[in-house]
Amino acid sequence: MTSTFPNISISTERLVLRPLDEDDIPALAEMMNDEQVAAWTDVPQPFTEDAAHAWITEYAPAERTGGRGLDFAVTEFLTQRLVGIVQLAKTDWHIRSTELSYVIAPWARGEGYASEAALATSQWVLGDQKFERVELRTAADNTASQQVAQKIGCISEGVLRSACIAHVRTEDGTWTDVRTDFIVWSLLPEDLEGADGELADTGGFTSYSDWN
Repeated sequence: MTSTFPNISISTERLVLRPLDEDDIPALAEMMNDEQVAAWTDVPQPFTEDAAHAWITEYAPAERTGGRGLDFAVTEFLTQRLVGIVQLAKTDWHIRSTELSYVIAPWARGEGYASEAALATSQWVLGDQKFERVELRTAADNTASQQVAQKIGCISEGVLRSACIAHVRTEDGTWTDVRTDFIVWSLLPEDLEGADGELADTGGFTSYSDWN
């Protein structure tokens, strides 16, 4: 029997991580059309509201019920505005391992939201869900993503050479693929103690089951 993640919400001092819903479609489409998102992810460009609708109503539910992963909408606690996405993917229930990634909207960068959301998700999956490993992969030149991995306590394990496809603008304004390296990071249950001190002002997290 395939294991699946519960449909939950996680709350920190500033953020609520919850399932995506259809009200997120315009903000999700806008965020995914950002230049940095296009450069470092495989999100199709341009990213339409129809694509956002399919992600929210088809892809994300199928990933969760199929046991492959979990998508969180990251929202500000006070404004409920969508500030980003945190994803768990490539989940292996036998070895209790999953891969974490994150995207933050351009207007919300520099506020520590990526670190706060990534740490809360990692604490939940390694604590409540009893996983043994969270893995992150960052493109070699994506220093912002690497800083998030370091801040939440991840350990750099090495480099996967020429394992990542990034994207750059061409002179005619279109995107072209470029090969680069992946830096592999991991977070184990025993690594969380160091990250707790770094982000102590987030006040930890609270999870709410059966979100609807």
